[in-house]
Amino acid sequence: MHYNWNWNIFWQMSPDGVSTYMQTLLVGLKWTLALSALAWIMALVIGTVVGTIRTMPNKWAVRIANGYVELFRNIPLLVQMFLWYYVMPELVPTGLGDWLKSLPNASFITAFLALGFFTSSRVAVQVSAGIHALPRGQKLAGTALGLTLPQTYRFVLLPMAFRIIVPALTNEFAAIIKNSSVALTIGLVELTAATYSMREFTFQTFESLTGATVIYIIISSLALLLARFLEKKTAVPGFITSGSASTGGH
Repeated sequence: MHYNWNWNIFWQMSPDGVSTYMQTLLVGLKWTLALSALAWIMALVIGTVVGTIRTMPNKWAVRIANGYVELFRNIPLLVQMFLWYYVMPELVPTGLGDWLKSLPNASFITAFLALGFFTSSRVAVQVSAGIHALPRGQKLAGTALGLTLPQTYRFVLLPMAFRIIVPALTNEFAAIIKNSSVALTIGLVELTAATYSMREFTFQTFESLTGATVIYIIISSLALLLARFLEKKTAVPGFITSGSASTGGH
């Protein structure tokens, strides 16, 4: 196969005439980081609430929380993305549906919701697993101190559980960055979509994909370094039994 390598392609002007291909990739990176960060915040909040409910004594609450997890975890992210973007506006009242379709950043909002709900179901499993991994005496100690059940979760169980699941959450954060690339299917020009655009206009396939790969590796490496720092700072001797931010995967 004869292929003309051209690494200078990143500094050539893109078809818009105002930016280079490198600048186009960086704009895509900006959307990737914004989408990943917002979706992660949403997933962490909802996942913590749902994961906590899964460990509470109320059976009906546990069933509802388990239903939430199974619903959003078992449907592929790509399908959820299409459902939120194409189907949801048709199911709600016409006025609301038209408003959703006319939103200036509809693809970004849709990707944010889909990625947030999908990841929250996975975070919920990790949170509940972390709480279940604690010795039963932790909860009894809270009760003995006169704490209510919500106070026991807030001041005893959740702080310890999160220290245990830091490595798992780190892997999930790395996964959400990679999963954000699915947003290109509904028109969001994030990093992967910008890479595809560059490849189609220049036919420099290998250079385009190499550039995107390097950027993804740099982002993931920074996330892992941050996770290792958090892991060391929050570690409690005797509770961190296995795994680390550098192990496992998705």
